[in-house]
Amino acid sequence: MTLTDTRYLELHRGKWRVVVPVPRRLHDKLGTKLKRSLGTDSLVQANRLKHLVIAELRRQIDRASDTRPGDPLVEEALSLRHQLAAVRSRDEEEMLQFAVGLRAEELRGEPIGEDFDPDRGPRPVYDSVREKRAGSFLRIARGIATPIALEHEKFILQSATKKRTKGDDRRAIKLLLDWCERKGISPFLEAITKKVAVQFLDDLPGLIPGKTAVTGNKYVSRLRAYWSWLENRHVVDTNVWRGRRLVVAPRRHEEKPREFTDKEVKTLLEGPASDAMHDLMMIAALSGARLDAIVDLKVKDCANGRFIFKPQKKEPGPREVPIHSALKEIITRRTKGKAEGDDLFPEYPVPKANSQRERSFRAANQFVKYRRKVGVDDVISGSRRSRVTFHSFRRWFITKAEQADQSGDIIALVVGHKRSGMTLGTYSGGALFEQKRKCVEAVRLPAFRRMRRR
Repeated sequence: MTLTDTRYLELHRGKWRVVVPVPRRLHDKLGTKLKRSLGTDSLVQANRLKHLVIAELRRQIDRASDTRPGDPLVEEALSLRHQLAAVRSRDEEEMLQFAVGLRAEELRGEPIGEDFDPDRGPRPVYDSVREKRAGSFLRIARGIATPIALEHEKFILQSATKKRTKGDDRRAIKLLLDWCERKGISPFLEAITKKVAVQFLDDLPGLIPGKTAVTGNKYVSRLRAYWSWLENRHVVDTNVWRGRRLVVAPRRHEEKPREFTDKEVKTLLEGPASDAMHDLMMIAALSGARLDAIVDLKVKDCANGRFIFKPQKKEPGPREVPIHSALKEIITRRTKGKAEGDDLFPEYPVPKANSQRERSFRAANQFVKYRRKVGVDDVISGSRRSRVTFHSFRRWFITKAEQADQSGDIIALVVGHKRSGMTLGTYSGGALFEQKRKCVEAVRLPAFRRMRRR
């Protein structure tokens, strides 16, 4: 590249102008190209002037596409940074560095006073806010500093996590950025050292008043995942969040979540639950499946005497579980006359695309109200949560299977837990379907007589 380079330039009526192509998806909004006259007929001068204009036009494209909303000045600096990374000659690099310097001086503004340094004599004093902004712009544009959240949305898009976890990702990064602003710490990846990470951890409880250390560790975990992703992409040299966590006070035995008792299961199944809630409870009690996996079942997932539950937590793939004989009436009733792709539980539709809630959110809330209504509760003084939840059906199933002398490894296979040891956990191809069927059928519900809702 030389001073006679015509990239992003075209001659129009004797004057050079900058031309930046617009992505096809934005043609209706911006047209096919953005153009800006440089007011000169000199190609050498046009090359000196074009870079800041290119950055401004690209920033306009970014705003229109709404793919990277944020500080316009940061976007401008990033555009110049990308241009610097793409230069192919020393001349072009010098011109672009000069343009970046001029823009930084413009942002800093004129001196607002003068200070005297005994060693260097008088020196100009600038507005502190403008000087800070200019310094940040210069460091970003020259690739010295990288905004903390620069790659965060890309990280979220590439993460195979639930919407709720993606929401935690965004809350975690906002907590960190807000804290940096209050502490006067530059919001750049380079500024987040191990020492700074420890300081953030010390202050975290005060940033989330009313929340437990468990919640704080959830946010630290999401920052750790982001930094790990950055480390793998060689954006940062080390994951400063590795090994960092708040101390969580151990739960007393009487505070830990537990399984339902047989009496509680009987009370729940006999009570005036809706048909949908009763069916959910029955499937949970006789399969050990999680609520979200049950709510998400399709008709095709309940064929040939087996459930196909979607993978959850760290499960490597869908899980095949025999359908308990006591559930056949429910499955027949709920699949009759439906297509394979229809929902087994249409009462609980998929949330809207912008919702961070899981599909089971509504069912979980309904169950809490129903459980309390029929008097099934176990809240320890000083605690907000009950020891019994819908998940207690899963614990009850596992308990009953074990009490029926079923192998722990077969139970683990049925409920989707990791099996013990290398032999079964790594080398075994899994138990036969008939072995899993015996395990499921070994679980028996307490005798109950259901009360229908009026």
